[in-house]
Amino acid sequence: MTFGTPIDLADFDVPGRGRGILDIFRRGYLLRLLVRKGTATRYRNSVLGWVWSYVKPSAQFVIYYFVMGVILKLDRNIENFPIYLFSGVVAVNLFNEAFGNATTSIVDNRALVKKIYLPRELFPVASAIIAFIHFLPQAAILLLVCLIVGWSPTLLSIGGVLLAMLIVLFFALGLGLFFSALNVRFRDAQNFVDLIKMFSTWTSPVLYSWILVQEALANHSWLFTVYTWNPLTIAVELFHQGFWAGTTEPVPAGQPDPSILPGFGSALLVALIICVAMTIIGQFTFRRFERSFAQDL
Repeated sequence: MTFGTPIDLADFDVPGRGRGILDIFRRGYLLRLLVRKGTATRYRNSVLGWVWSYVKPSAQFVIYYFVMGVILKLDRNIENFPIYLFSGVVAVNLFNEAFGNATTSIVDNRALVKKIYLPRELFPVASAIIAFIHFLPQAAILLLVCLIVGWSPTLLSIGGVLLAMLIVLFFALGLGLFFSALNVRFRDAQNFVDLIKMFSTWTSPVLYSWILVQEALANHSWLFTVYTWNPLTIAVELFHQGFWAGTTEPVPAGQPDPSILPGFGSALLVALIICVAMTIIGQFTFRRFERSFAQDL
């Protein structure tokens, strides 16, 4: 026997479970709060503050240029090597910061995760957005230098740079969702993340030209093809085409053009598929592990 009026529970969500990353669009105000908090506390109690967003990449560029350009003389084979180098560095820095911050986002916000329920995907997504905000000063330096040396932007170059940013952010977010979930239960996952971040600079044409890789793998062309499928390789090359290529002279006929990656169209398609697949895998893994976040933390 029942008493009272039946209650329709159709509009209620199961406690602690949501629609995954889709809930981000329904919690825009929470996302904005997390982004503001992350940007406001980034350089709290720091004397230089946001100046560090310029100092760090500049110092990184000087070290790489001295080693790769001055000592190893790679600048002889690449016109405007400083622009080539820095455009690749800022692309990889965006990936490394977005990926690294997303991986630790759940652990860093353990107080909120343990006390209240909200879509936990908010934390990795907010971390990626914060990384993008801190990427903007580096992009501004790169843009200014390119304009000084005579770079003229085109719709194609701007579109390529925007596409590269999306590739980097989605790839970093997919990996970040995957490893942030694992990092809650298995803290040594952070060590794997550090290895990936270290390899990211060397497994994409940031400090060197892809031509050197093609020559080294001349007898194993399939390995070079796999190398071109790396989403970071494609993103870096899009940055090169968007910024650096517009500052160089046309390559003489018969010589390889370092601004045109062989099979770029098909490699771009594969890279986009990898980014989508990684985002799906990351979300699936995140949803699988988030049920025990509060207990594991």
